[in-house]
Amino acid sequence: MLPGPAPRPARTRDAAERGADTMTMTSLPELHGWDGPWAGLRVAVTGLGVTGFSAADTLVELGCRVVVVDGEATEQKQMDAETLRIVGVADIRFGDDAASTLPLIDGKAPELIVTSPGWRPDSALISSAAQASIPVWSDIQLARRLGPRPGARSPEWLTLTGTNGKTTTVTLLEAMLRADGRRAAACGNIGLPILDAIRDPEGFDVLAVELSSFQLHYTEPLGAAAAAVLNIAEDHVDWHGGFEAYAADKARIYEGTRIACVYNAEDPVTEQMVAGADVVEGCRAIGFTTDTPEVSMVGLVDDILVDRAFLAERRHQALELATRADFGPLAPKHLVANALAAAALARAIGVAPESVQRAIAEHQPGEHRIQPVAKADDVLWINDTKATNPHAAAASLASFTQVVWIAGGLPKGVDYEPLVRSVADRLAAVILIGTDSSQLRSSLERHAPAVPVIGSGVQEDETQAESVLRSADGRTAMRAAVAEAARIARPGQTVLLAPAAASMDQFASYADRGEAFIEAVAELMERKGFSTD
Repeated sequence: MLPGPAPRPARTRDAAERGADTMTMTSLPELHGWDGPWAGLRVAVTGLGVTGFSAADTLVELGCRVVVVDGEATEQKQMDAETLRIVGVADIRFGDDAASTLPLIDGKAPELIVTSPGWRPDSALISSAAQASIPVWSDIQLARRLGPRPGARSPEWLTLTGTNGKTTTVTLLEAMLRADGRRAAACGNIGLPILDAIRDPEGFDVLAVELSSFQLHYTEPLGAAAAAVLNIAEDHVDWHGGFEAYAADKARIYEGTRIACVYNAEDPVTEQMVAGADVVEGCRAIGFTTDTPEVSMVGLVDDILVDRAFLAERRHQALELATRADFGPLAPKHLVANALAAAALARAIGVAPESVQRAIAEHQPGEHRIQPVAKADDVLWINDTKATNPHAAAASLASFTQVVWIAGGLPKGVDYEPLVRSVADRLAAVILIGTDSSQLRSSLERHAPAVPVIGSGVQEDETQAESVLRSADGRTAMRAAVAEAARIARPGQTVLLAPAAASMDQFASYADRGEAFIEAVAELMERKGFSTD
């Protein structure tokens, strides 16, 4: 590691300050490694999604007595339950009562709870566990306590979180590591559960771990080689109980970091998080910016991505990592920022500049994130259904100039005022979907009064077309939104689905919402005689 400035040390916070959930989280210190005293331990797993399944499967392998609880018995969960019963899960219980009551295991209370990310601290079961001083862990904490299988490679952990851009960044990071010849896996709050990664018989050289604020809430200091917070904006404030609590959980990712704490130089809150983190002596603060970087930063100079952090002559020189052209025809600012954050994490453990460049050049943007869907009559149609909060929508809108914006849905307790003020001059028109998007409409009326807005979220004088936009049938609503956009859009403009809200009022998921948009645009193009290929 090159010498350099370290984050300002922070005082050690005691258990009372961290709260009762953290006091119980850090207990059971004897549970370390695969040879720890796991056999016979009574463990309740909350949630039977991908995370819960992997946790239950792992705990059974360790010899624990496991009960799984979930409020909803979907067809997939019932199939997974049958699999878990076969491998030895003691019991699986569905329904509201099961999800709200501490389960008894062999007639006794659980000794440990391993929770899926969506379970709130104030939910009845988790609150009961805290009151009974039963430790509550995330799957991330269980994985860190276990470590790799005996005989497998012991991986470095590179961890990242943020309000937006996590999946893109961790995917780029994984590609950089693999291009450098490392056996690496992107895991955590992404497709591969981290417990599946650590149970790999061969093991990995590096794990690129995406973490949500939910997972971090239930996780003790990780001691990663390098950690990053990409950005912080209002999101999930209903789950955390406020923005400060949400940001505090995000900041936990830096605790115990050994080599580099990577922060967003354009987001002062992330730098403050680094300054307040308890890190290993010698750990460096490394900024990333889409502007000219200072010393100990990575950044952008004349469309060249450069490193002024991980080279000996960084005070006077910069090392080229890639160019903006390597991204292809569409390189929005936030994508460049994500790539720079990934590069900083990769360079912290010695990944070569050539590997960074190769990964960026070969990167294929994921579905539903700034995804071009069609172009006809000089109107570009873009699907960014993953923009589920105002911060993500602002980044999306900043990539285009004249926009017919399709937005709305469940707001999750966020404030739309800053978003609308910042993008008002880019809006040609707004089409509101969602069963009630009145809050967003009110912000538009205040800060973009000259912009035409169609749809409101519950208005007595709405037209029939506007009432369809808030239909509980999401596909009907999306077809209506696309038809309105086609009527309004003019050559040179972009029709952008960037909802700035969650999807569950009209759709099964953000992906379902994106697919509905793609289908509706395809139908429109077919009627017009154009192709979406």
